[in-house]
Amino acid sequence: MLQTGATPAPTAAPEGLIKETTTQGFMKDVIEESKRQPVLIDFWAPWCGPCKQLTPVLEKVVKAAKGKVKLVKMNIDDHPAIPGQMGIQSIPAVIAFVNGQPADGFMGALPENQVTAFIERLTKGKVGGEAQDLMKEAEALLAEGDAQSAAQIYAQLIQEDDTNVGAVAGLARCYLAVGQLDKAKEALAKVPEAKRNDAAVAAARAALEVAEQANSVGPVGELENKVAANPLDHQARFDLAVALNAAGKRQEAVDQLIEVVRRDRKWNDDGARKQLVQFFEAWGPTDEATVSGRRRLSSILFS
Repeated sequence: MLQTGATPAPTAAPEGLIKETTTQGFMKDVIEESKRQPVLIDFWAPWCGPCKQLTPVLEKVVKAAKGKVKLVKMNIDDHPAIPGQMGIQSIPAVIAFVNGQPADGFMGALPENQVTAFIERLTKGKVGGEAQDLMKEAEALLAEGDAQSAAQIYAQLIQEDDTNVGAVAGLARCYLAVGQLDKAKEALAKVPEAKRNDAAVAAARAALEVAEQANSVGPVGELENKVAANPLDHQARFDLAVALNAAGKRQEAVDQLIEVVRRDRKWNDDGARKQLVQFFEAWGPTDEATVSGRRRLSSILFS
């Protein structure tokens, strides 16, 4: 049983990585601090709609940079002197300081990929590479059957960035791997509506649905006997495919559904083909059973 508990809440940024400053604190927080590492100053105001879009993006990318850059925010309504001296006339405006001097900047609410590129250019390094490496490590562990270790990595990634839906989907798959369907459902329920069509999330959701299906069918041996007794019992063959998939026998599951499609394409409102498509989504596009299954299905449908 996995011991990760509930999906972790996000942690606060490391102390000093993101902070508000004042006119009096500007010299220490920006000028002096930029002599140690680049500092972004985000000029904003409570009435500024684009500022509300940009600031969360800035915070996310700065956290992903893991200390290579700091973010300092200044409310220009409360502290107008510094932006006035710097000639800031519209917001949001972001100025990067390096070695005590303005080095670069941009205006307006840029999308995340452009903010990331800006910070990578500033720090001369890739932002978020550590998270990508950890994701690959977790995926490899899960593929090898070590759901516990994979879950710990996914939980760590979620704790560092609760918007990482790929990690949430990965954690859900870990729960599925050990039969904790309720935990998997709980993890996926936390994905925001806007991101529920993300490929990793959709695949995890499909895997959950397939796992739930398996609870409603009989044992593999019993279903095999039913199919042997009546090869035209498409429902028994369909159920056998679901049971075989639950047992990890993906190719055999494909065999049974392909046979239903071959014998009666329209059975149960195209149910066998739809089940194959759901299997493919749950297994992922590069899985060997998906690749061969798609090829075999196409050869029947378009022959």
